[in-house]
Amino acid sequence: MDIVSFLPQFGGLAMTLVAFVVALSVIVAVHEYGHYIVGRWSGIHADVFSLGFGPVLFARVDRRGTKWQIALLPLGGFVKFRGDADAASAGTDGQVIRTMTEAEKRSTMHGAPLWARTATVAAGPIFNFVLAIVVFTAIGLTRGVAVDPLTVGDLRPVAAAHDIQPDDVILAIDGHPLPQAGEAGFAELTAALPNAALMDYTVLRDGREMSVQGPHPMPPVITQLAPQSAAIAADLEPDDVILAVDGDPIHAFSQLREKVEGAEGAPLLLDVRRGDQTLQVTLTPRRVDEPQDGGGFETNWRIGIIGGLFFDPMTETPGVIDALSNGVANMWQIIRGSLSGLYHMVTGAISTCNMSGPIGIAEVSGAMASQGTENFIYFIAVLSTAVGLLNLFPIPVLDGGHLVFYAYEAVAGKPPNEKVLRVLMAVGLTLILSLMVFALSNDIFCP
Repeated sequence: MDIVSFLPQFGGLAMTLVAFVVALSVIVAVHEYGHYIVGRWSGIHADVFSLGFGPVLFARVDRRGTKWQIALLPLGGFVKFRGDADAASAGTDGQVIRTMTEAEKRSTMHGAPLWARTATVAAGPIFNFVLAIVVFTAIGLTRGVAVDPLTVGDLRPVAAAHDIQPDDVILAIDGHPLPQAGEAGFAELTAALPNAALMDYTVLRDGREMSVQGPHPMPPVITQLAPQSAAIAADLEPDDVILAVDGDPIHAFSQLREKVEGAEGAPLLLDVRRGDQTLQVTLTPRRVDEPQDGGGFETNWRIGIIGGLFFDPMTETPGVIDALSNGVANMWQIIRGSLSGLYHMVTGAISTCNMSGPIGIAEVSGAMASQGTENFIYFIAVLSTAVGLLNLFPIPVLDGGHLVFYAYEAVAGKPPNEKVLRVLMAVGLTLILSLMVFALSNDIFCP
């Protein structure tokens, strides 16, 4: 392979690596800053705040005596508090502790009151959740909500020429009155419409009600691509228009879905219009375990194409309280979906290939970054939620394990035995490393 032909692949790999490092660095920085700032507020001194592991690339010491550093390996980070034997706060540095006065011991993690230690450890995952809520809320405020009645904004490319214009207020489609914007009834309406290239629309234009021709409201146009999907592998792009599947013309996104599900994993030939070009793309649907609203999962064939209306609806800015409420709901939905997915993998209801390791996460990072800044920031919020949840698992080494030890101390009136604690930490580290190896093997061997 000559270097010219290799450049596009190198560019894609570079974007993937950069996106992965940026996403992970933001999440780790927020997580560790949570530990640091709450520890500081609680009277616990941090000796080192490190973004990354290994050889130090940059470091400075602030006026409080905390060393802030960036290390070579951007795969995590840590806060080392005064008196800690290591970055995991798993034990004390006995030699240092013995030289301290009682007042100085109060500034260490292990000499601080139980409430201060608990708050400091819990702050990391909590800050991850707060980051997710802030991002989801900000995106909700930025995107806005569709105005009611539904009004046409920017038009997307479609196969057939039509008469719909920006600022048209859509009143009815094919004789069916339009439900209020955002109602589930709109999905029912589109399902009842014929799969035709053009149909009659009743619109309000410049104060006059008129009948015009328009495409199916949900045409086979790509609005977004699912990461690690057949569509990504086939180099499809947003705004590509699917004209036909295996030679059969399609006019509605539902027809594309039916073709994909009906193929049951067999390769499909898509005729695609991209700008002024018509392309032919062959791809193979993949089995995907999808969470259901009522709980559980359903396995379907998917190619990873996400559709939408043939236009962007005009929007208005929602209230801050509504946007914040939706942000919290989005975060909670991710937590529920993650726990449900883990449970169903453990019970064998869905494939363990749904668990991704660092390679899979890096691929998703690059795919989301390639689809725009907003999608990438949204992915960071999703990943931040997952990292916060993972750290709350009651496994020694993780924050959740420390919180379990503190709960024991609160009940028993004394901390766990040091020897027992060291054994449990070793077991926890083994579990985490085993999980990482398992997830990495999924990245390599799962289809």
